[in-house]
Amino acid sequence: MASDGQTFLPGVGRIIQCDACVSEGAEWLAAHDSRFDDALKLTGRLPLRRRPDGFAELLSAIVSQQVSVASAKAIWARMKAAKLTGPRKILWATDEDLRAAGLSRQKIRYARALAEARIDFKSLRDVPDAEVIARLVEVPGIGVWTAEIYAMFSLGRADVFAHGDLALQEAARVLFELPARPKDREMRQMAEDWSPWRSVAARILWAYYRVAKDREGIR
Repeated sequence: MASDGQTFLPGVGRIIQCDACVSEGAEWLAAHDSRFDDALKLTGRLPLRRRPDGFAELLSAIVSQQVSVASAKAIWARMKAAKLTGPRKILWATDEDLRAAGLSRQKIRYARALAEARIDFKSLRDVPDAEVIARLVEVPGIGVWTAEIYAMFSLGRADVFAHGDLALQEAARVLFELPARPKDREMRQMAEDWSPWRSVAARILWAYYRVAKDREGIR
C-alpha cells in the first residue's frame, strides 16, 4: 500500500481507488505526451468513475446492452424493485418474472448464464487483468468490452484499455490527428505507449470525445 492510499497488488499492479490516483495518472500522461496535456486543458478534472464489483454490476451491463440509457435505467429499476439483482433470485425467477421486468428472451438467457457461472467475484480482485477478462468473456453475453469496463471501473485496474470502444477510437483520431479512426489492433498498439496508466488515458479520451464532439461535430 502506497502512502497516498494507492494499492499495488503483486501480479496485478496499481489499483485506482481515489481522485488522487486519477490525477497522478493524468499528470504522467500529460508529461509523457503533450497531446494529452492539450486534451486535459479542454476537459478539466477527470472523473474517478469507480463502481461496485460483483454480480449485480455485470447483470446491469447485460441489461444495458443495445437499449438506450433511459430504457436501461427503467429496466434496472424494475429489476431492483422485484429484487432480481442477485444470482439466486435470477435462477429462482420464472421467465415471466424476468420478462415483466423488461428483459428480452436473449437477455434472460444471458442473465441465467451469468448466475449459473458462479463467478467468485472476490477472487477476481487478486488476479491479473488478462485473467479477469478471460474469465468473464467465458460467460455468454459478456464480451471483451464489458469485461474491460468491469476491470477498469469495478476493479479499479489502472492499466486496462477498451480498445474496441468507438468513442475512444474517434477521440484518438481527432486528438492525434490520424487519417482514419484506428481499429482495435492499431488502438491496442497505440495504447501500449500509455502504460502503466491506460485506464486514465481512456478517461482522458472519453472526456475529450465529449469536447471534440461539440467542437468538431463528430459522431
